[in-house]
Amino acid sequence: MKVIHTILSLKHTLNDERISGKSIGLVPTMGALHAGHIALVERCVAENDICVVSIFVNPTQFNDKNDLLKYPRTLETDCELLKAAGCLIVFAPDVNEIYPEPDTRVFNFGSLEQVMEGAFRPGHFNGVAQIVSKLFDMVQPDKAYFGEKDFQQLAIICEMTKQLQLSTIIVPCPIVREEDGLAMSSRNTRLNISERESAAKISEILFKSRSFAGRTSIAELKQQIIQIIDEVPSLRTEYFEIVDGKTLQPLSDWKDSDYIVGCIAVFCGEVRLIDNINFTPKSPKGDLVSDRP
Repeated sequence: MKVIHTILSLKHTLNDERISGKSIGLVPTMGALHAGHIALVERCVAENDICVVSIFVNPTQFNDKNDLLKYPRTLETDCELLKAAGCLIVFAPDVNEIYPEPDTRVFNFGSLEQVMEGAFRPGHFNGVAQIVSKLFDMVQPDKAYFGEKDFQQLAIICEMTKQLQLSTIIVPCPIVREEDGLAMSSRNTRLNISERESAAKISEILFKSRSFAGRTSIAELKQQIIQIIDEVPSLRTEYFEIVDGKTLQPLSDWKDSDYIVGCIAVFCGEVRLIDNINFTPKSPKGDLVSDRP
């Protein structure tokens, strides 16, 4: 496995592989890798001749500078995991390599970026588009792999690829969860023991909420979920939206879409966690409040 730190070296290495007819897959990450990342890498390895993993904590997508400073950086450990997973190239540049001068590009994703993460983290998705488009230009991957935990980000990247008329195929990959259901995230390492226990309630409550799709109104279900989560110690809901899975626009009626996703952001102490679930409308029995954990 090669660990490359410069764009020039990366391009030279990949050009040699491309000339020999090898397919190239990319897994963009910010490091602090966990089993969720490795699942992306393993799929990339299985579907391409060359798997490239980028490790770069991108400053332009952080609207909270303290969050940027606290983001874990574990390159040596990450490389050990990647080598074991079959990755052949790690691209780990520093900030000056990626941004020798400020990236002033402004992307317009319309309504996709005006809700949820876009509303609460202004500028975040523009920063995501800046770095992902740069990586696509550097690597020119045949396929790129992204986790569905960052559901809105995935939609943004698909739209960016369309707008820039790129040939890279975007491959969505399912959420990987801990045994207790918590969506895997590099931020989970910042939780203390009691916060970690509370964080697991997020997915537990979301899973139970699926039983009420179609028979409890969307407005009522949203209100109940927020109330229940906020009663868990250390948890505070920033938003919970039930949206069309393609447009990301909030829904008011279960009949308004055949692809319905619940997206949530919750502060657990000072750590911000996101998750989502796919709703399948049905009419079960039971009461959400009495069934809560």
